Amino acid sequence: MSRYADIVLPLAQPLYTFAVPEGMAVAVGQAVAVQFGPRKFYTGVVWRVHGERPDFKRIKPIHRVLYDEPLLSGPQRALWEWIAGYYLCSLGEVMRGALPALMKPSGGSAEEFSEEVFRPRREWYVALAPELHDEERLHEVFERLARRAPKQYEALLEIASAGDGERIATGEIPRRLLRADGAVLHALDRKGFIRRTERERTVERGGAAFRLPELTEHQKAALATLRAQFAGGKSTALLHGITGSGKTEIYIHLIAETLARGGDVLLLVPEIALTAQLIERMERIFGSRVTPYHSKLTARRRTETYLRLNRSEGGEFVVGARSAIFLPLKHLQLVVVDEEHDASYKQTDPAPRYHARDCAVVMARLFGGRTLLGSATPALETWVNARSGKYGSAVLTERYGEARPPAIIVSDTLRAARRGERHSHFNKALLDAVEAALARREQVMLFQNRRGFSPYVECTECGWTARCPSCNVTLTYHRSGERLVCHYCGHTEPVPAKCPSCRVTDVVPMGFGTEKIVEEVARLFPETRVARLDRDSVTSERAFDAIVADFAAGRTDILVGTQMITKGFDFGGVSLVGILNADNLLNNPDFRAAERAFQLMMQVAGRAGRRSDGGQVIIQTSEPGHPVIRQVAAGDYEAMARAQLADREAFFYPPYARLTALTLRHRDPELLRRAAAQLAEGLRSRFGRRVLGPMAPPVDRIRGEYLLGLLLKVESGASSARARDILSAQIAALLANPDFKTVTVQVNVDPQ
Repeated sequence: MSRYADIVLPLAQPLYTFAVPEGMAVAVGQAVAVQFGPRKFYTGVVWRVHGERPDFKRIKPIHRVLYDEPLLSGPQRALWEWIAGYYLCSLGEVMRGALPALMKPSGGSAEEFSEEVFRPRREWYVALAPELHDEERLHEVFERLARRAPKQYEALLEIASAGDGERIATGEIPRRLLRADGAVLHALDRKGFIRRTERERTVERGGAAFRLPELTEHQKAALATLRAQFAGGKSTALLHGITGSGKTEIYIHLIAETLARGGDVLLLVPEIALTAQLIERMERIFGSRVTPYHSKLTARRRTETYLRLNRSEGGEFVVGARSAIFLPLKHLQLVVVDEEHDASYKQTDPAPRYHARDCAVVMARLFGGRTLLGSATPALETWVNARSGKYGSAVLTERYGEARPPAIIVSDTLRAARRGERHSHFNKALLDAVEAALARREQVMLFQNRRGFSPYVECTECGWTARCPSCNVTLTYHRSGERLVCHYCGHTEPVPAKCPSCRVTDVVPMGFGTEKIVEEVARLFPETRVARLDRDSVTSERAFDAIVADFAAGRTDILVGTQMITKGFDFGGVSLVGILNADNLLNNPDFRAAERAFQLMMQVAGRAGRRSDGGQVIIQTSEPGHPVIRQVAAGDYEAMARAQLADREAFFYPPYARLTALTLRHRDPELLRRAAAQLAEGLRSRFGRRVLGPMAPPVDRIRGEYLLGLLLKVESGASSARARDILSAQIAALLANPDFKTVTVQVNVDPQ
């Protein structure tokens, strides 16, 4: 009987059916090479094997099977299907984002494809010869070599003690870990004292018992609550603890319990480069069990990690950014989502535009595991789920150990200006506090959520501003290199010597970013060591590590940064945090602006006084009476939550509605307008007033393409699956129109 396989290709396409050659063994989840089109070869994943011949004259056969075993388990395939269905994308787009690049080779011919297929690294391993496992015999050899061949003696001693005095469980040591050179090892092998073997590189796993941190009584109570809720059937729980309350210690205890049972653990962090301290801390406790996974790793390292985990028998601990949800953790029992409120968990481009936190909840349920969401300022949707009883919850209201919460002071920028107490971008209150902290040899963090030197340059004579030729946005001035840069498409150009419009005067930087703050701080405090942490200064992981290490070691006095400085850091020497411009956080045209501003300010405030002294936070704002500023000053999350939820219920926003944002793109603005109008009309015929738009976004042209948006609001209690089906049908009908087939429609479910 002929067999056929439905195969997922890494394209925005449906499943395609290929013939399974006689004698070829293929399984669901297996990676295969197939010819697609006249010449191109792709890697695909077998989704279904069956005997139903499609209605085509010729069905191409599978070219070859890749890897020894399937790449996807049943729960993983179910997760892919859920992501494709919920976020309205194809399985091929999920595959494109889920598998490391080297695992998806393609080529213009079978030969070219074969050259691209990933080959795991092989390396030499060294072990004592079996006859030297006898201690007496080993000492005889030691004595002989010590007299005649001292270098061989040193090498054999290193092998016998496994370098650190403990034998590796397999008895083998990777050649790269030994100090001896190749000639010495070759001599020992020739004499029969060691055995050398070459095989696929493996990761050494430590088996020592974990040294867990001591818990306070509050932490013990929270941990007991979480254990009871998980045991009682809750699959998801929220750990709501103020900054510095010791949430990480509770994570560690739950992780250790899971690993001891042989289960796999996934710890998700918002951005891996920003949580280096967390990874180092986990490695101090769990050693080589910790597996980092993020986009900064090389493609080869990510591929080797995926294939190793795919063969694992359990007990794995992965610390990763959002893409780690796609790893093959077949024995997954616990997923911890740290800083679960962070918008970085949401993938924006390209598809799939998934939210890793929500996927983690679904994934843990598919594997029969548990999800722990941790935050000092939970997302309102998560908080509502915990309050309603859908999620379990535990609360930590006190800082860990002797640490006290910082004192938060609001400084009025308008009042300071009227009194002549404002110098450059600093109120006198903040400058005095910085001076006092430096005099006590303490450290300072200054937060400005805008990188570059200034947001734009302007001619004071005619008002001309430099704009990007491909995007409808001003160019940001960067003092280093004297360049104007577009933060949307990357376009750069030099700063003009004279205004290109009136040719009368120079252009002047307006506003301020992190670069300008560093310059001002250096001028005001010339003896101070200042560093900057933002996406422009962090050109590589090494550069990031150097900036953080210098600040942690006290080699830097003041650290100026964007929201990168708010996440995951625990600097004991920081006693003062300054928020230079709270207004630009509050005045964003976004229904989440108040929630985000509260979260960001509370997170950055949490960096102060993380030891015994509470420290100080100074917030500069022109609106000291703003409700969110008052809530931050009081540290009152519940007041913020109640106020925002009341507004959202009144105006029909999450968690009382589900949002889907549609973005249409095209180079012809008139054609785009007609396409958006037709799609809006079709959607309104089914959804009525739930459809808003078409409307131009704040930046309505990017990389030469014009943009228009639609927003669909659907009641939380309504069938989201039915709404997605209707939406998909309307988009398909639009693109079936020959006039609009070149229009790009991007679907963003649950936009952040």
